[in-house]
Parts: sequence; structure tokens; C-alpha cells
Amino acid sequence: MWDAEGAVPSGMESSGPDTMTLLKAVADPVRWQALQFLLAPERSECSRDRGVCGCDFERVLQLTQPTISHHMKVLVDAGLVRAERQGRWVFYEIVPEAFAALQRRLDPFSGPVPERPS
Repeated sequence: MWDAEGAVPSGMESSGPDTMTLLKAVADPVRWQALQFLLAPERSECSRDRGVCGCDFERVLQLTQPTISHHMKVLVDAGLVRAERQGRWVFYEIVPEAFAALQRRLDPFSGPVPERPS
């Protein structure tokens, strides 16, 4: 189950953003709240069927637009959220495949701990 150096369980390697980048992105309380809002947004007049308008985060997060933009950029750069600019508005949506990939990376930690070679 462990690699030749006995350091990393086999099958945990993957492509895309590294696991630490993803975990840091979701560990921040503001970003976690933004992700929760994306799962169950309250629609406003500038929302659309797919995606939440960036302006909607101001009311929910009670932060300034530059601060919200910074946090959303971290989530987008990690690949957890997709952003689409339409005119002066930016619409955000969750990338379910990214969360599924993160879950697969964490799955080995939810089972029995493999024994290290002697």
C-alpha cells in the first residue's frame, strides 16, 4: 500500500491542484461560507439559472467587493469554483467534479490505516 520509500500510500497521487491547495482553499471560514452560499443561493435580480452573481456575496458575507473577489479568486484558482464574466458582472458556480476529486484524495483516510513496511 505504501510507495517504495514508505512515505505515500499508493493511489493517492493525482493530477490537478495539489491537495494542500484545495484544503487551504476550503479551510478559510469566509470561503467556506461562500461555498455554502453557492450550494443554496438566495436569488436576486441579477442572478441567473446557472451561477450566482458576485454582487450577491456582499450581502451574505458582509465584506467589501475587493475582499470577496480575492476569496473567490482563490476558489477559482483551486478549480473548486467556475467564474464567468458577463459584461460587468461575474457569475460563480460550484465545480462538482473538483469536490469529487478531493473526496477521492481523502477517502484513504476514512478507512483502516495501512501498515508500514518493516
